[in-house]
Amino acid sequence: MWYDFGRMDRYNHLEIEPKWQKFWEEKKLYEAQDNSDKPKYFCLIEFPYPSGAGLHVGHPRSNTALDIIARKRRAEGYNVLYPIGWDAFGLPTENYAIKTGIHPRQATQENIATFKRQLKALGFSFDWSREIDTTDPNYYKWTQWIFLQLFKAGLAYKTKMPINWCLSCKIGLANEEVVNGKCERCGGEVEKRDLEQWMLEITKYADRLLEDLKDVDYLDKIKTQQANWIGRSEGAIVDFVTDQSAGGVTPVLKVFTTRPDTLFGATYMVLAPEHELVDQITTDKQMKAVTKYKKEAAAKTDIERGDVSKEKTGVFTGAYATNPVNNEKIPIWIADYVLMGYGTGAIMAVPAHDERDFEFATKFGLEIREVVSGGDISKEAYVGDGKLINSDLLDGLSVPDAIKKMNQWLEKNKKGKAAVNYKLRDWVFSRQRYWGEPIPLVECDKCGWVPVKDEQLPVELPEVKKYEPTESGESPLANVDEWVNTTCPECDGPARRETDVMPNWAGSSWYFLRYCDPKNDKQLATSDKLSHWMPVDWYNGGMEHTTLHLLYSRFWNKFLHDQGHVPTSEPYQKRTSHGLVLAEDGRKMSKSFGNVVNPDEIVEQYGADTLRVYLMFMGPFSEAIPWSTTGVVGVRRFLEKVWNLQEKVSKKENEEVTRLLHKTIKKVTDDIEEMKYNTAVSQMMILVNEIQSADSVSKDTFKKFLVVLAPFAPHLAEEIWQALGHKKSITLEAWPKFDPKLAKDETVELPIQVNGKLRGTIMVAADLDQKEAEKLALAEENVKKFVGENKIKKTVYVPGRLINFVI
Repeated sequence: MWYDFGRMDRYNHLEIEPKWQKFWEEKKLYEAQDNSDKPKYFCLIEFPYPSGAGLHVGHPRSNTALDIIARKRRAEGYNVLYPIGWDAFGLPTENYAIKTGIHPRQATQENIATFKRQLKALGFSFDWSREIDTTDPNYYKWTQWIFLQLFKAGLAYKTKMPINWCLSCKIGLANEEVVNGKCERCGGEVEKRDLEQWMLEITKYADRLLEDLKDVDYLDKIKTQQANWIGRSEGAIVDFVTDQSAGGVTPVLKVFTTRPDTLFGATYMVLAPEHELVDQITTDKQMKAVTKYKKEAAAKTDIERGDVSKEKTGVFTGAYATNPVNNEKIPIWIADYVLMGYGTGAIMAVPAHDERDFEFATKFGLEIREVVSGGDISKEAYVGDGKLINSDLLDGLSVPDAIKKMNQWLEKNKKGKAAVNYKLRDWVFSRQRYWGEPIPLVECDKCGWVPVKDEQLPVELPEVKKYEPTESGESPLANVDEWVNTTCPECDGPARRETDVMPNWAGSSWYFLRYCDPKNDKQLATSDKLSHWMPVDWYNGGMEHTTLHLLYSRFWNKFLHDQGHVPTSEPYQKRTSHGLVLAEDGRKMSKSFGNVVNPDEIVEQYGADTLRVYLMFMGPFSEAIPWSTTGVVGVRRFLEKVWNLQEKVSKKENEEVTRLLHKTIKKVTDDIEEMKYNTAVSQMMILVNEIQSADSVSKDTFKKFLVVLAPFAPHLAEEIWQALGHKKSITLEAWPKFDPKLAKDETVELPIQVNGKLRGTIMVAADLDQKEAEKLALAEENVKKFVGENKIKKTVYVPGRLINFVI
């Protein structure tokens, strides 16, 4: 249903917005200059994945926020790089190709065209001259080149490892592609299967990835996500000798524990079902039950297995291990709550002091032995001030002292040693698919794995007839004999190309670097351009990408820095995130829910500026907020008011309006930097209402307001700016400065507290001194009641903020 705005003949966004978009593009106002005397500023958004569905109204939230930053920085005198590109390799496009037979390249180009049209219609100040596409061979040539540098440095290797395997699609899946234990692609059954995979040794960079977080301006929650994923923990590796032997060799189970002080409380052991020693130590009597359990565990994802709320299951192997500190024989179990992805895939279970172990021991009737006084399964008692008990040489020691002493004992007696462990695993870099970057290696019987020579890059994707994986689970590329069969770059003998492709994370792990020099076909980017633009000054994206994408791209950048190819160790100086725009029904926008709002419809009916301002006004930027059509209409009315203010422009100054303008400039300036966009818009609404109720507004005041409004509603601001007689674009106008005296509040509402609890408020002069503030506050009846005859021990006064009486 279309809303009748009444004054559409005057504020016609359908004419205004395309006109100025064309003007800005023709004048190249948003193209960054590699050689400029201005200070540089690199604004970055996560480049979009161009799906067939096009944008929905939630996607431009981040773009708009950083567009406001970019426009403000230009007005502040910076040479701004605000680039755009396409993260276009990936599973959705390949699924579409399998379903329709349409080549992924064709689908990708069509999707990019749709996204590009939609983004341009929103008036973002992207530098389109630097547009990149991860599926362009001129781009992925350098993705392949970076992989080869990793390979040559020994950080890329191939190994067999368990992966999620879809029985129907015959394809390996990442954890995020398994939903409720089913394949996201087909809904079919998924199991764990061992498969040869290329790996990147990101664990070599674990300490630096963690330590260097202190040098960057990331939101605390983002730093926490990074630290938790890396998961550095100090402890010990402890050797448990088993009672089983094969061929004269007795297997030793190595266990990493953060609490070696609790070794005397270890009453059993648990191995991950896929641990390499399970079959070797399992007794004949238990083999059938163990094999059955392993198969059941293989059908579960790591996420399901790691769910702390699920009921514990497990099977006894029939084997025992010797606890090295007391020589007790303790049973060895397998259970799916232990994962190979952390530590050694084996744990010593201390059920008196670990919740999962306690639940397991209770269910299977295993011994529970307390070794920390006051210790139960709560973390506080476990780690806190308790003393060691029932622990022989450790009795009476505090936890820290006991850990230190036990580590010394283990090393002295050659039963283990102090160690550091990481939750972080090496990066699985293979995909058995078509639509991805070919891995530029060939396998030669004589020379082994050999890198393709630089001058032979890119290794381009060949044409295939079918996009499904082969029956053996190999990539569709394995069927293209003329592409697979090649010659070895080392010996010129026969060789076969690697048929796995890279994951969709590959191209997005370095794209920010390519923006610095996107048309260079001789190198990734020139050093002078990288030195000019890097690091990224402000990077914004969704919280869903602040863990893995951020970690992977930081790793690649650090590696390239170590190799002398990029100037900075950290790629991003500042990283922020935004909340989702939910559907009006409060759910995530999804075609399956039928609740997606198309931005094309909003732009046509209400205007791009209305959508931009609404996305900023709808709520706190970092929070998920439901879409509201009523809210959109309200923002459109606000912009109508701005348009109509032209009728009030005169030479006459209005003191109240001028004072409010300076307060508005100050607040909008501060709020943009703090990403408090909703309150910035609210402040501008207050000013517009004040001007509307006044007799007139001076041209100078109105001009300054338009410059502040322009980053939010650039088309409307530009149209009015030109109507006021300006020849140059408002984009070229300097950001207005505020007068601190005029921006200062004359009176404020002062909260009055008694012992920290609010007991009243009073309106006072903003610069009121403490003596007068105390006098006025104590005169309030409610405050009098709570202070009474009590002696005031202390008064805390923060001018303009609060006064607190401590009695």
